[in-house]
Amino acid sequence: MYWSRFLSLHALWVTVSSMMQHYPSVWGHYDVCKTQIYTEEGKVWDYMACQPEARDMIKYVKVTLDPPDITCGDPPETFCAMGNPYMCNNECDASTQELAHPPELMFDLEGRHPSTFWQSTTWKDYPKPLHVNITLSWNKTIELTDNIVITFESGRPDQMILEKSLDYGRTWQPYQYYATDCLDAFHMDPKSVRDLSQHTVLEIICTEEYSTGYMTNSKIIHFEIKDRFAFFAGPRLHNMASLYGQLDTTKKLRDFFTITDLRIRLLRPATGEIYVDEQHLARYFYAISDIRVYGRCKCNLHATGCKEENKRLLCECEHNTTGPDCGKCKKNYQGRPWSPGSYLPIPKGTANICIPSISSIGTNVCDNELLHCQNGGTCINNVRCQCPPAYTGILCEKLKCERDPGGCGQNSGQGARAHRPLVLLTALLAAAGLCTW
Repeated sequence: MYWSRFLSLHALWVTVSSMMQHYPSVWGHYDVCKTQIYTEEGKVWDYMACQPEARDMIKYVKVTLDPPDITCGDPPETFCAMGNPYMCNNECDASTQELAHPPELMFDLEGRHPSTFWQSTTWKDYPKPLHVNITLSWNKTIELTDNIVITFESGRPDQMILEKSLDYGRTWQPYQYYATDCLDAFHMDPKSVRDLSQHTVLEIICTEEYSTGYMTNSKIIHFEIKDRFAFFAGPRLHNMASLYGQLDTTKKLRDFFTITDLRIRLLRPATGEIYVDEQHLARYFYAISDIRVYGRCKCNLHATGCKEENKRLLCECEHNTTGPDCGKCKKNYQGRPWSPGSYLPIPKGTANICIPSISSIGTNVCDNELLHCQNGGTCINNVRCQCPPAYTGILCEKLKCERDPGGCGQNSGQGARAHRPLVLLTALLAAAGLCTW
């Protein structure tokens, strides 16, 4: 019985292991910033690149509409049913909860019946364009990890632009154009992401794939993040090392997937036909029931956590870094210029920790993290290392015999352990002009 139970558990483990090997763990790496290891000198910290877990970023978004009075319901107005554009007896009324369609319904939990959605006013001012800008802001740098998905309830718009900002909305760049006719709307030939390659992955395209009228199965618009990842990581995103390497060495690629804000520019509502029916303008409006944006706080590979504080996302910085994005060294840890962490070498990367400033060494000679007493030395109150008889130096990093005229020969009994200075201390003392080896 025990043997059969063991075989069952073994079979289950083999199955789980196989599933884990084939599961595209796109952002499962770099989830630890440091770990303790044992060396000849004792227990020390081993630092590595690290990043927060991907999450639903819509939970932290602030939405702004332009024009601000574009939401329907004030004053109340009637509009045509979405399934039947000639049944025009539906009502939008901001003063009645059941009939209101405010912006927050773009982000509420779906599943209720009928589905909830934000809705604009109708195209009652035709032929004046019905333009709406929906701006999503995080007040934080975000790295996208999955497709941006927008679900429309009014039929996908005939013309739309998705834009991004990297400087908190001061400047904007197009992410993708959407149209029923790209050449007519934006003077661009239509393309899909499948037409791109590693060399053209940053090309801004116009797609006709997501722009149709009142079809019940055509509500969703994508901005394809994972399809672009696949050019480097393979169709099932198995070769993440390749993608990480590209992100690490190609700033333009890294910036392409990085945002502080998104803007949805709605330029022409779904008409389902070439001409606008001026007798039934209540047929034309925008309505969005859901927006999904998945990503992680950008922490420059110096944090695994990101917390919300005073309605703002902040990285929980490690590696002696600080700032909203861990973008600078902490006070007294500016012994070298700040640098982001690196994904390379796979799988731990390079932490590029901030090291103590030269001026701080006098008051903090040693600790159990960065300035570790070497060769069996003991840190006394963070102000000095108590060294074994054969060693000397600030961190017991030097052999006493090196000061003798004869040096450290074989007969000294210390030659085998010579020349093992702490790399960190070397850098610090060299910068201060105090290095003696």
